[in-house]
Amino acid sequence: MSPEYRVELLNVSKSFGGINALQKVTLKSKPGEIHALVGENGAGKSTLVKILSGACKKDNGIIKIDGVEVEIKNPQDGRKAGIGIIYQEFSLVPDLSVSENIYLHTLSEKKIFMRWQKMNRNANELITSLGFAINPLTKIRDLSIADQQIVEIAKALSENVKILILDEPTAVLAPNETSLLFDVLKRLKQKGVTIIYISHRIEEIFIIADSITVLKDGRVSGCYLVPEINKEDIIKLMIGRKLNAYFPKREIIHGDEIFKVENICVRDKVKNVTFSVHEGEILGITGLVGSGRTETVRAIFSADKKKSGTIRLNGVDLNIASPADAVSSGLGLVPEDRKNQGIILPMSIKCNISLTNLGRLSNKLGFIKNKKENCYTLQLMEKLAIKAESSEVIVSDLSGGNQQKVILAKWLGIDCKVLFLDEPTRGIDVGAKVEIYNLINELAAKGMCIVMISSEILEVMGVCDRILVMKEGAVQDMIEKDEFSVEHILRIAVG
Repeated sequence: MSPEYRVELLNVSKSFGGINALQKVTLKSKPGEIHALVGENGAGKSTLVKILSGACKKDNGIIKIDGVEVEIKNPQDGRKAGIGIIYQEFSLVPDLSVSENIYLHTLSEKKIFMRWQKMNRNANELITSLGFAINPLTKIRDLSIADQQIVEIAKALSENVKILILDEPTAVLAPNETSLLFDVLKRLKQKGVTIIYISHRIEEIFIIADSITVLKDGRVSGCYLVPEINKEDIIKLMIGRKLNAYFPKREIIHGDEIFKVENICVRDKVKNVTFSVHEGEILGITGLVGSGRTETVRAIFSADKKKSGTIRLNGVDLNIASPADAVSSGLGLVPEDRKNQGIILPMSIKCNISLTNLGRLSNKLGFIKNKKENCYTLQLMEKLAIKAESSEVIVSDLSGGNQQKVILAKWLGIDCKVLFLDEPTRGIDVGAKVEIYNLINELAAKGMCIVMISSEILEVMGVCDRILVMKEGAVQDMIEKDEFSVEHILRIAVG
């Protein structure tokens, strides 16, 4: 008789330096089930799945696969147990081909000759079985993010995976790409694969998941079949309170036009983009993946070279030749890729927050005034409710939401007139999102111009005063508040 559960995590506990990351957590999932795992940043989700996959060792508890207790000491043990994990940051090698990445684990086997044709053929068959057509000879760097994710799934399936863990799989996908991914997961489910699905997008859970486990502060706060629970109850289990206003309301008071860009062009990526922002306004920019949103902002900030266009602040043309010029002119940027472009992970919170303001924190000889820096950092940590023992904590040890707050803190202590926020809430939990929204509202109330880029239409509708919709590098329309609707914006975005 087959066991009822494919995977069982029973009373699993884990602590780091005296901090309890997990406290007697139990999670059970059946064969052919999609089991959602949700919770705030720092709730213990990543720690739990790292223990299951072998990337992290548990302190106490039992793991069972198909009813048999197993000891998973490392990722190799995890793979042998049939466990595959796809992290939010992919583990693909950009300069290798699709087939080489899928069968990377076999390239080290002691063979005189590699059977490349067979490997390419197997890779093609595997990808085709997922419903996609990707050339196995294509290099990973030449693929879209959606296709890279399919390669990650194919890579896991090449090792006869029985349990597939996905960490925020739709964070970088457009709506149509998300739909394709869900089709793949449903096919895997029909084949008996157990899927553990981590997501902060609660609406997705009701589309794709069969059951849900909610974590809060390292403990299980609830485990339900999806039809037995609603969104409001999930949020209450996650943050310990009801979320009456997902998007906090604010009094909208706009001043004069402060910032304007005209005819920004970047090769074939951005085509004559023009828009303006008023004092105290939150302008949203949205569109499908590849619409040119990020490229436009990077060109304004001179992170990428623009072909043409003018940038004007308070009626004065700005000559921005580098990001340093942009900062000194009063512009700030929270980039989309926070881990590679927004923060320096191996450095402390204090060092990261101080980076944009070293001139004011140093003496005439260029030496940093430690007392002034400490005071400055602690004030911003308190203002943004950054959860850490001290300002000396390394940023890589923080949750995603707290990392994002550190990036925002960099810009709050300087004289920033215009702040660009590129996907500011991607990969962070619902409670941290509301804190970020409140902070954005507070900055706008003080007269700062905010330009917020987001692929989540509900988010830009809930936060922004106007929405600029882009497609294929060009502005399609500027939508006023009284015209906001998901259908209207999507229709413009897809053309």
